[in-house]
Amino acid sequence: MAVKISKKITGYSVIKPEDKAKDTAAPAPAPVAEAPAAGERGNIIQMHEQIERPDVLIGSTYKIKSPLFEHALYVTINDIVLNPGTEHELRRPFEIFINSKNMDHFQWVVAITRIMSAVFRKGGDVTFLVEELKAVFDPRGGYFKAGGVYMPSIVAEIGAVVEDHLKMIGLIRDPELDEHQKALIAEKRRAYEAQSKKNTDLSPAPGANESVAVTGEGATFPPSATMCHKCSTKAVVIMDGCATCLNCGYSKCG
Repeated sequence: MAVKISKKITGYSVIKPEDKAKDTAAPAPAPVAEAPAAGERGNIIQMHEQIERPDVLIGSTYKIKSPLFEHALYVTINDIVLNPGTEHELRRPFEIFINSKNMDHFQWVVAITRIMSAVFRKGGDVTFLVEELKAVFDPRGGYFKAGGVYMPSIVAEIGAVVEDHLKMIGLIRDPELDEHQKALIAEKRRAYEAQSKKNTDLSPAPGANESVAVTGEGATFPPSATMCHKCSTKAVVIMDGCATCLNCGYSKCG
């Protein structure tokens, strides 16, 4: 019997009579069910620029009051919810708007909001925007906002607002202080307050009660405190001859 070979021969083997007997006796294997495709397990939607804007978005508005501007800035960030109602539900920033009565900087305000909104809709990791914005310095000098946190420019404070929003929706997670660090900071605060009170009792003078100063956002730091280079907060005091931050616990002495 002639057999036509239409494909290239890449190898061969000789079938022996005992192999034929084994094939006849062995039952045919049961068909193996194919694993479901990824799309059948669930179509998980990730953020990308092809996603159309829904009619309604969830938004948050933040107020920025800077001494560099006569009027306040209002920053609105709208979020889109992906895969709603599933275990893969994700909230991602979709667009940003900045509104103010001050029209002196209208051009760069519009430019920065359009660029940031385009980055948001592009998808991927958008948290890099925070560091880029916070690294912008004003040649006229920065300022301290409520809480004693130093802002090198109004753009840097917009970056701080974006950072707070990304933390709120879970895209950025702050490394929390452990119990030992919290206890150490609380101990240093009590020690400094006791030292300040003792000095005030020994030599009372106008403005000597430094432990009464409040810098905002629930934190109480002396008015003579200097800025911490780690957390950018005016909370560094001299304790036992060493500069110590009463906000984050940083100390030059270790």
